[in-house]
Amino acid sequence: MNKSKLALSIKQNQNSLGDGYLRFRLNRHTAATLPMRHTQEAIVVPPETISSMPNMPACIIGLINWRSRIVWVIDLPRMFNLEYLDNRQRMYNVIIIRVDSVLLGLVVQEIQGTTKFLPDEIRSPMGQVASSLTPYLRGCVLQQKEMLLVLDAQAIVQSSILRCD
Repeated sequence: MNKSKLALSIKQNQNSLGDGYLRFRLNRHTAATLPMRHTQEAIVVPPETISSMPNMPACIIGLINWRSRIVWVIDLPRMFNLEYLDNRQRMYNVIIIRVDSVLLGLVVQEIQGTTKFLPDEIRSPMGQVASSLTPYLRGCVLQQKEMLLVLDAQAIVQSSILRCD
């Protein structure tokens, strides 16, 4: 086997290693990922398909019918106290996640595809991000000179912000 084939073989093996993540932008300044094992689907929907609900926290946009199931739709940047999305958008990018039996729709600025990295590449977010984000993070990963937030789907679903007690 020549050197170029060996190098290509090693690179392919490295690409097959690691866990899969959905990569997206929360807003213009913040890139993030969610584990593929919690990601059901990424969809684009017009605002009129989301039914708003009164007396909900500001980050809850409303309800959507997804595959004959009713799913709460959350403005994820607003939930994280980040620069949030313009609510006059023509279309929403929604990531449907599932944690155990709970489904949740997360609205983000842009869905960018998938990526992979090894669990030991995830670093502590302390000192890297706003403290309001840390409860929702597994950590951060540096990939192609960009810091990606590695979100914790379970922490998002269980957030007290989403409770209307």
